[in-house]
Amino acid sequence: MDAVVSRKVKITDTTLRDAHQSLIATRLRTEDMLPLARALDQCGFFSVEAWGGATFDTCIRYLNDDPWDRLRDLKGELKHTPIQMLLRGQNLVGYRHYPDDVVDKFVDAAHKNGVDIFRIFDALNDIRNMTRSMARVKKAGAHLQGTISYTTSPVHNNETFIRMARDLYALECDSICIKDMAGLIMPEAARNLIAGIKKAVDVKVCLHSHCTSGIAPMSYQAAIEAGVDIVDTAMSPFAMGTSQPPTESVVASLMGTPRDTGIDLVRLRAARNACIQIREKYAGLLNPISERVDSNVLLYQLPGGMISNLVSQLQEQDAIDRLDDVFAEVPRVREDLGYPPLVTPTSQIVGTQAVLNVLVNGERYRNVTKEVKDYIHGQYGKSPAPVSPEIRRLIIGSDEVITVRPADLLEPAYEKMKAEAEKAGLVRKEEDVLTYILYPAIAPSFLKGERKLEELPKIQPAAAPVSGVPDQMQVEVDGEVFSIRIISVGGNAMEVASVTPHQKTPRGDMEGGIKSNMQGMVLKVNVSRGATVKKGDTLVVLEAMKMENPIHSPVDGKVIEIFVDAGDVVKNGDVLLVVQ
Repeated sequence: MDAVVSRKVKITDTTLRDAHQSLIATRLRTEDMLPLARALDQCGFFSVEAWGGATFDTCIRYLNDDPWDRLRDLKGELKHTPIQMLLRGQNLVGYRHYPDDVVDKFVDAAHKNGVDIFRIFDALNDIRNMTRSMARVKKAGAHLQGTISYTTSPVHNNETFIRMARDLYALECDSICIKDMAGLIMPEAARNLIAGIKKAVDVKVCLHSHCTSGIAPMSYQAAIEAGVDIVDTAMSPFAMGTSQPPTESVVASLMGTPRDTGIDLVRLRAARNACIQIREKYAGLLNPISERVDSNVLLYQLPGGMISNLVSQLQEQDAIDRLDDVFAEVPRVREDLGYPPLVTPTSQIVGTQAVLNVLVNGERYRNVTKEVKDYIHGQYGKSPAPVSPEIRRLIIGSDEVITVRPADLLEPAYEKMKAEAEKAGLVRKEEDVLTYILYPAIAPSFLKGERKLEELPKIQPAAAPVSGVPDQMQVEVDGEVFSIRIISVGGNAMEVASVTPHQKTPRGDMEGGIKSNMQGMVLKVNVSRGATVKKGDTLVVLEAMKMENPIHSPVDGKVIEIFVDAGDVVKNGDVLLVVQ
């Protein structure tokens, strides 16, 4: 074995970020992270991925947990191990592009509060969307890891990825990551891609993959033989399925070889034991769909984190039985949109549109999210292949498509939005301004202390197998009526799928009633009682599956009644307002 492939393989452990994002919808709480972080700090990893990705969103949306406090607390425990974050280029940790001044402020704050390594990617592999954050990381003196979003399509191959690696190296990246978010890379492709990059540029290369298709461990071995420097793994209780290969298994497989990691298996035991306890606590969030090997991912290409969230979202819409239909629709939508790699935010854009195409009367593109329109307008960057002309005309008509870097069209926003946040009494520390800018719809309620910690679902024991149990029931708790939907009763366990309070919005048929087509939160009500509206006007905007979903008027008419306000949570089938 030559000198290139005789160096020790380094390990980035993902348990504190991507692993729980992939398996339990990013719901791991800081209080459970800190003891695990102490154990991980003793293992000798190259880095611990502990921040970024979807963790920022879920902290404020579901966990009533300040992500900046989390970062500082983790830094206090990870005294010997660099903290790594996943940053979505110009999207930062959000789902749209932010102005350059916001990007600069965010990178500076993240580094100051504890991030040592920034893994920066763009969902379309449009490097123009990565340059600002990359330059700021270099200015801050942190480690810059440029990222290739790996995918397969008629317009993606190893040659295109090697060219991108050269471009990233020219921008002074300290390392390059091949981010295989859906577990698509085959062993031979991994071997050739790693060897090709190592031949083209002198830089450390990391391989990140998921076990969704069952192939990742084999591809890791091929990459290791080809000279990869770093691989991403997760502690075994949070490994496999839609997560990464197990840390312990990879370490053990290389012991005594020229690529031995140098990590002591005994030292990993404390971290593993901590993970077992956490897994037991969060057992109600683990879904067999996310834990199993699914070779169909080679067709629909959804990344692990998106699969677990998609399952959760379809359950919320009471439509989990349509999961296979959605999976089949995803590659069709992806082809229509020019084969974007499916990683945040394009995975949400494509996945949510696939859900709408399936659930909204089975009519494709009858309801189109704002994000899909923005994508087709070029607001996310250049698509790998041209968008289908037919779909483009259907969705945006003859509108112009931009060709410049999208952020070039954005005015500076930090100072203006800082003033807004301060006027609203939302700012207690400087980082609160960034939280408000990134998530203006939900940050105010979080920063005011109005959001509540989401309860963990539990599997309720039953005395014996039961027959003839209804699939729904109502219970009263302290005077409040709740609806409970029961998915299954079998053996000695009964799973309670959802417990939600009755909404104030009416249900059922109502003359002129405009219904919600999915569960979501009301972002905006664009009309008032008595307003005259035209067919196609946007009446209400819902946030569902992290995308904005406009509800349009089906007729010309007058708004007679409105049943919702901004911030209300509505169910599929709730009547939002009446237009006659």
